[in-house]
Amino acid sequence: MDQPEASCSGVEPRAAAARELLLAALEDLSQEQLRRFRHKLRDAPLDGRSIPWGRLEGADAVDLAEQLTHFYGPEPALDVARKTLKRADVRDVAARLKQQRLQRLGASPSALLSVSEYRKKYREHVLRQHAKVKERNARSVKITKRFTKLLIAPESAAAESEVPGPEEEPPPERARRSDTHTFNRLFGRDEEGQRPLTVVLQGPAGIGKTMAAKKILYDWAAGKLYNGQVDFAFFLPCRELLERPGACSLADLILDQCPDRSAPVRPMLAQSERLLFILDGVDDLPAPGPGEAAPCADPFEAAAGARVLGGLLSKALLPGARLLVTTRTAAPGRLQGRLRSPQCAEVRGFSDKDKKKYFFKFFQDEWRAERAYRFVKENETLFALCFVPFVCWIVCTVLRQQLELGQDLSHTSKTTTSVYLLFIASVLSSAPAADGPRLRGELRKLCRLAREGVLGRRAQFADADLERLQLRGSTVQTLFFSKKELAGVLETEVTYQFIDQSFQEFFAALSYLLEGEGPPGAPAGGVAELLRGDAELRCHLALTTRFLFGLLSAERTRDIELRFGCVVSERVRQDVLRWVQGQGRAGAAPEGAQEAQAPEGAEEPEGAEEPEDEDSEFNSPLELLYCLYETQDAAFVRQALRGFRELALRRVRFSRMDLTVLSYCVRCCPAGQALRLDSCRLTPAQDKKKKRSLMKRLQSSLGSSSAQAAARKPQASPLRPLCEAMADQECGLNSLTLSYCKLPDAACGDLSEALRVAPALTELSLLHSGLSEGGLRVLCAALAWPGCRVRTLRVQQSGLQEALQCLVSTLRQGPALSTLDLSGCQLSGPTVTYLCAVLQHPECRLQTLSLASVELSEQSLEELRAVRTAKPGLVITHPGLDNHPELSASFSSAL
Repeated sequence: MDQPEASCSGVEPRAAAARELLLAALEDLSQEQLRRFRHKLRDAPLDGRSIPWGRLEGADAVDLAEQLTHFYGPEPALDVARKTLKRADVRDVAARLKQQRLQRLGASPSALLSVSEYRKKYREHVLRQHAKVKERNARSVKITKRFTKLLIAPESAAAESEVPGPEEEPPPERARRSDTHTFNRLFGRDEEGQRPLTVVLQGPAGIGKTMAAKKILYDWAAGKLYNGQVDFAFFLPCRELLERPGACSLADLILDQCPDRSAPVRPMLAQSERLLFILDGVDDLPAPGPGEAAPCADPFEAAAGARVLGGLLSKALLPGARLLVTTRTAAPGRLQGRLRSPQCAEVRGFSDKDKKKYFFKFFQDEWRAERAYRFVKENETLFALCFVPFVCWIVCTVLRQQLELGQDLSHTSKTTTSVYLLFIASVLSSAPAADGPRLRGELRKLCRLAREGVLGRRAQFADADLERLQLRGSTVQTLFFSKKELAGVLETEVTYQFIDQSFQEFFAALSYLLEGEGPPGAPAGGVAELLRGDAELRCHLALTTRFLFGLLSAERTRDIELRFGCVVSERVRQDVLRWVQGQGRAGAAPEGAQEAQAPEGAEEPEGAEEPEDEDSEFNSPLELLYCLYETQDAAFVRQALRGFRELALRRVRFSRMDLTVLSYCVRCCPAGQALRLDSCRLTPAQDKKKKRSLMKRLQSSLGSSSAQAAARKPQASPLRPLCEAMADQECGLNSLTLSYCKLPDAACGDLSEALRVAPALTELSLLHSGLSEGGLRVLCAALAWPGCRVRTLRVQQSGLQEALQCLVSTLRQGPALSTLDLSGCQLSGPTVTYLCAVLQHPECRLQTLSLASVELSEQSLEELRAVRTAKPGLVITHPGLDNHPELSASFSSAL
């Protein structure tokens, strides 16, 4: 049968035809049938929406046709009318309307589906599309088999809210494994009963944010997540959207996700509170500039990708919709101006148990999995790096190749950079030896393309880009690129991108070492463009910079020269070294350190400690330490740190990896280095532990005496690596300041062990750090140890009366202590009396005592004046003594 009207492509002819069909069907109804139709239309709303009864009551056929068309749209109105006619028992008219619709508008079953019907079809489509994920070697595996649970720790998103002081600080939030329950909790209600509309998943590169986001989408489609809350969920990769040519609307992006172009987009968008948008990689969105256009507010407006994303993030576009945003750890601070009341959660990677599960899932062969896992477990540094899923995948890939070839597993490297380098070398080594020169040439071109992309913020490359560098069809294209085809208007558009973004950043860093000498007097390979720039650019280039440092170590340089047949210029290393030293001279690391100090003579009340900045911007000092750690070159690190008088870190929530990095750099400190930690949390979040059964708890309580003794043995604190670094005989650290950093007793025990043997530590300042009576007693024992070299001790904290008496007693035992500052402490009359007695003891070597801002009675002041008279060489500073007021003022301000 001919269908002349079905071929019309314009929207208006189809809409007009739909209106005619609807009106003709309604005019065929009798008055009784029309009355039943109106009631059924009111009583059975479609997808929760119905035309108000006031508009329906008394409406004739013409009015009803107009109301239906206006409320639902011309073609969806036909579907609503047909179903309502069936419910009103006017089946002959309903069947005739269906047949006439097919004749006039053609067969388009999807257009006839309601939102509720299309939801089922869309879920099935998502399950098919995302059932498998491609690994970096292009092998597809089921997402349910490959996904290994990650640790996710919720964080407060209120950057301005104060946190309790050290004495009242709650235990760190436990990280939960990323199961369905944890994913559901992401949009859970808070203490006030409010449900967040924006959730930010943050974490370092390769930690598994994208995989977790895809698993959330898959679990939603499988009916495991957000039941009754989310009707449609859409996955939008931000980098692809930002690089998409031309303008597009949010409606276009939604249609791209659907199985066909006939999705009921308008009704879907009308219930925005039942939509979930997963925005993957929002850190690629550039910071808003002064002349930037306003965010997009209309879902049907065609606009640049940045405006559409900006509209979603700022809630100018679909304010009721839910957003799940993934971003690298360094970027959330930049996003704060765009987001509206976000709830943050940190992806912390694999727990130790999950690392083992990943190994056994990857290898499948139990013998190989056990051997590879045992080797990595015995390599402490490598095992720690495997908390990042992508690094874990690289390690497994390299070990699998070594096992298949019967190679020695001990050749596997320890840092992230060396693991990447070994992976690339192992992949290239599979090619015949005769192809070596050609492959090395391709690799140089590949690195150049990677650097162009990183500096230009491009992740997708066209055929023309590859042809320009003669990489089209090359071996490296096959090994390191994934191909993506997008349906265009006239022809299919083909783009290429690296198998992982971190590979692009690694190759970009490698490009600076593979280039030649360059013109005289210029930084080798243009390394200046990587190291110099504003804060946003440094944040974007953070991983590339870290890789560059890792490639500069003497061992890595030899590997590059051996494997890639080139000579690495020493100038690259020297330029980077000068840049780091310049950061120290410019005061990059100590910046802001003075802000954490209390005003002169001020008393700090309970709970008045500085708030913790949980959404701080890119932390340059800590990132610089990560770069230095990546070199694993003690001589380079020691030389680089000579440009810094003081390493100052402020408001850092230390992870275990952060403490490992800091400890390594402290171990390499040159002589005279100082370390200051202000308002830092030194206790990393713990993994959430499952509750033990009653039987296991009873067995534990009835355990042997040896087990009970082991339980009573003090456990190592997270601060132990740092303390061990200070005790290293090569460490030149001479000053340590902990200000507003809670020190639990276990940490005091480790610090005590370090004080006994630290070769260079002569100054120790513990300022409002939540010391307990027991913790200070443990430190006093170390200060009295014969090998302790601490000459200057500063303790500022209220309370601790008994422990302070213990500290006073060390003045006649401490071998080196010559300066003691107790400003801000509370000294009772008996404590001052005991202090004066000890000060006059012949074995007391103290030369300077500062008691600024300490409240003392007149009797205590008289006792101190007597000591001053008896020991004129001892300088005692206190405003009430009227002794050297100018010295007292300068001493207090310096502290």
